[in-house]
Amino acid sequence: MNRQFLPVTPEECRDRGWDVPDFVYVVGEAYVDHPSFGHAIISRILEKAGYRVAMLCLPPWQDASAFTKFGRPRLGFLVSSGVIDSMVNHYTVAKKRRHDDYYAPGGKGGMRPDRATIVYCNRIRQAYRDVPILIGGVEASLRRFSHYDYWDDKVRHSVLVDSGATLLMYGMGETSILECANWVADGMNPAELPRLRGVCYMSKTADPSCLQLPSHEEVSTDRRKYCEAFTMQYDEQDPIRGKRMCQQQDKDRYLIQNQPCMPLSREALDEVYELPFTRTWHPMYKAEGGVPALQEVEFSLASTRGCFGSCSFCAITFHQGRIIQSRSQESILKEARLLTTLPGFKGYIHDVGGPTANFRKPACANQLKVGACKHRQCLYPQPCKNLEVDHKEFMSLLRQLRELPKVKKVFVRSGLRYDYIMADRDTSFLKEFCEHHVSGQLKVAPEHVCPYVLDRMGKPRRELYDAFCQRYEQVNEKLGKKQYLIPYLMSSHPGSDLNAAIELACYLRDIGFQPDQVQDFYPTPGTLSTCMFYTGLDPRTMKPVFIARSPEDKAMQRALMQFRNPANHALVRKALRLAGREDLIGRGRECLVPPEREAMHEVRPSTGRGKKQDDRRHSGSQQAQTRDNPAHDRKAVRHPDKQSAARPPRHGGRPEGSGSRGRSGKRR
Repeated sequence: MNRQFLPVTPEECRDRGWDVPDFVYVVGEAYVDHPSFGHAIISRILEKAGYRVAMLCLPPWQDASAFTKFGRPRLGFLVSSGVIDSMVNHYTVAKKRRHDDYYAPGGKGGMRPDRATIVYCNRIRQAYRDVPILIGGVEASLRRFSHYDYWDDKVRHSVLVDSGATLLMYGMGETSILECANWVADGMNPAELPRLRGVCYMSKTADPSCLQLPSHEEVSTDRRKYCEAFTMQYDEQDPIRGKRMCQQQDKDRYLIQNQPCMPLSREALDEVYELPFTRTWHPMYKAEGGVPALQEVEFSLASTRGCFGSCSFCAITFHQGRIIQSRSQESILKEARLLTTLPGFKGYIHDVGGPTANFRKPACANQLKVGACKHRQCLYPQPCKNLEVDHKEFMSLLRQLRELPKVKKVFVRSGLRYDYIMADRDTSFLKEFCEHHVSGQLKVAPEHVCPYVLDRMGKPRRELYDAFCQRYEQVNEKLGKKQYLIPYLMSSHPGSDLNAAIELACYLRDIGFQPDQVQDFYPTPGTLSTCMFYTGLDPRTMKPVFIARSPEDKAMQRALMQFRNPANHALVRKALRLAGREDLIGRGRECLVPPEREAMHEVRPSTGRGKKQDDRRHSGSQQAQTRDNPAHDRKAVRHPDKQSAARPPRHGGRPEGSGSRGRSGKRR
């Protein structure tokens, strides 16, 4: 199999005997020919189909001449901002500029523009006015309709309008890229457009056969209309029962979205991962030390895609869909054997998973027949009676992986749904998993503890998380292992007011855990939670939702989650007084912070190792927790410092401030 990089210079094209490439692929990240990078998969699929593709990665966008490097391509340009929305990649939730870019050579920031898809397309149009441009990737996919943009704080048109591209491919593009490439090669017959699944295009007239969404003008001026439009988009995001949709963008332009692509079969997904990837960054980045993002996935295995967890703040539903697609065990084992031959492999497979590692098949047989249920979730508020819970295949895969020669340990650092584990009547999975696949700590995502926040997140109640913690601790005690749980928690999610934040703080007090870093809710395109953030309404019920909008509101919620830090005490006291919870200010066991008169005597604590704690709490200091790093969810597992992790929370008494109720969902 030919394992060489695709051309990155005109000279390399000529060496292959090409006068011009069929497509020039413009990408807002470094060229890494690895299956964890979308541009690698798409380019290899086109190559296999016989198309000539040249790679133009991180071009200097300030001048259109950079986009003429290969001349005018025979068929057109492909454009993607990369595996992360360029605005998320560039800015923190506080809208502060990030200094690094893990997807650029040497991690250097500033090598791609804000709104990269739009900027690249506009420069291409300056260079070649009428050349076909096909856009795809996460940025295009999640911005395909009129959408709220957090950074502009307004509703923007579809990215297809602002970019002037010919077609937009949304979702996972293995099928749509070939359909679209063939459509361009065959002469771009407009009559063929409605049959292209996974595609959006512009029309001068509305299509009466489509579901009509509220127009851009309506959703940008009426927040209830925005909710209505989002709900329709969300409900029809299913390849089997979903309808084509139409949204008027301006006076005489209409966005048409065709139905999503059908899920790939197991055999088709296996073929994708058997393409001849070089599995590394292009040698032209050697002087900069390579591309940091590869380190996070170099010795990891992608086994699934899609997620039926449907957390409100996660865009996976809108991009990959709810129907699970998975590779065969044989395909994954074949790739694992390849990993063991690579330079730098030290015996550790860092991850086996996807959006949710322990989902290996569709939630139920009906999903492949009639689609995912329109107004019901598979796990929330309770697991559906039709949900098929089974970890047997996953455990069989992990057993075979850890038995491979040269493999010392197989970790799973993709998200695990603990509610799915708890729904499994066969309790052997957790025991075997803890025995072989946890490296000192297991990260799970309760996200919050307050019921009305959890309802907005689409996450199970706190009591289920407490039960999981108890089971996890019991399993590890029987195994004779000291392994810890690290809970992911989120502040300022829609619905989270000061009372909810205080309830979470009291819970953290009772389990003796404080995160070193806190993840604020980040309103990114394509999520139910972002719709709530913009409109102040839950689109499922149209009921008002509290939104923490001001920097001070968000700062108080963060401070409450880190109430032990003396630097936060003033903010915590202010929050407690605003909520009428002065009873939590003092030196009693139930108190969160001392009164002001003692503040001058406060000394910033050390990292916490060896620090004495309340005898009702667990020993050990907190483990660093950060999800604001856009590359975080791709990081390889490191060998943890077991003493720096919080012990598994026990199912204890009700924390102060919980009232009669007690607790969330990403990504992912």
